[in-house]
Amino acid sequence: MSEKFDAIVVGAGPAGISCAFELAKGGANVLLLERGEYPGSKNVMGGVLYRKMMEDIIPDFHKEAPLERPIVEQRFMMMDKESAVTFGYKGLEWAQEPYNNFTVLRAKFDQWFAGKAVEQGALLVNETVVLECIVEDGKVIGVRTDRPNGEVYADVVVLADGVNSLLGKSLGFHKEYRPDEVALATMEIIKLDSKTIEERFNLEKNQGCTIELFGDATKGILGTGFLYTNKDTLSIGVGTLLSGLIEHKIRPYELLEYVKNHPMVRPYLAGGEPVEYLAHLIPEGGLKSMGRIVGNGVVVVGDAAQLVNAIHREGSNLAMTSGRLAAETILSAKEQGDFSETTLDQYRINLMKSFVGQDMKKYKDSTHHFNKFPQYFDQYIPMVNRAASQMFTVDGKSKWEKQKKIWKDLGSPKEKLKLARDAYRAWKVMK
Repeated sequence: MSEKFDAIVVGAGPAGISCAFELAKGGANVLLLERGEYPGSKNVMGGVLYRKMMEDIIPDFHKEAPLERPIVEQRFMMMDKESAVTFGYKGLEWAQEPYNNFTVLRAKFDQWFAGKAVEQGALLVNETVVLECIVEDGKVIGVRTDRPNGEVYADVVVLADGVNSLLGKSLGFHKEYRPDEVALATMEIIKLDSKTIEERFNLEKNQGCTIELFGDATKGILGTGFLYTNKDTLSIGVGTLLSGLIEHKIRPYELLEYVKNHPMVRPYLAGGEPVEYLAHLIPEGGLKSMGRIVGNGVVVVGDAAQLVNAIHREGSNLAMTSGRLAAETILSAKEQGDFSETTLDQYRINLMKSFVGQDMKKYKDSTHHFNKFPQYFDQYIPMVNRAASQMFTVDGKSKWEKQKKIWKDLGSPKEKLKLARDAYRAWKVMK
């Protein structure tokens, strides 16, 4: 291990690997540190990878990467206890190259992606925990690891160490996150043969489907469940705000079991065999929870920078874009021989100008709003299901009668006014 590098990247997830790949490709001497046995061994996400952002880093990556299925259909289920209002979109244009997005298994994909960074010249060192940043005269100059003589130095350190980012916290870049600013996601990988998957989800060979689950999937707590198709496995999971789990005194694995056994979900999983259980914290605070992401000799990317679009369930694409933009700024700083906060701040500027920053601004109030008003999940979704049941049940009553019944079920004039006000508030935070 060289004593001095141009850059040290802490964390081999999508953000860290993207940054290391671009830096090495640009001629920088890069050290990529991963605490797990290998990249992907400790990394968790729902399992959807977005083509465009990955293609910005490795064109035509889909021709060799270990991908599961290209997604041709996205479904959404607004669930009550024994019903669901379902809608979605299926587009066969997504089944053609270059595709739209894919399901992946992180244990496979991250190893491949990190290998591509190594091919570019990055040095990958696994099973290494970074204990702290080395700071001298207000500038980060390296990291201290748990290895013997584990001090390593660099012109710039990239923090890609996940939502907790203990390194960022130790530098004073962010506070301790509140339970309503992070979500806990639990998921299982269920073994099921590919033919059965295709029959149950109405897919042809090499086609995939995602189903997002709202409402009773989380027992009314702010969050979502998900069911994604892989080649010969299914990814089933649920993520909710940590504050909701605490308030309702629900254990994460209990909520996952509830989703797996929900009558709207159970048939998809029938006969499957659980092969892996995973859990992961996800940043949910959005723009308002973002701390500093640039300092003298240091930048922060991915989950460590709170870069998640909770409304659209996007994280990996924001992470990869942040890693790429950070690398571009660092390479420019290398040319100038200046790794000060002023120079590195171009990363923050570029990030906020990109779709990442624009989407973070657009939904800056969404998580707080929907957490503050839980009726969207525990009242209005069941209301939609009751209305659909009333309208689609053929029982000899006229549709006029049914519409009157639905209108009456919305409650008193005061309750109807509240519903209209809540609809306006939701539109306002989403527009």
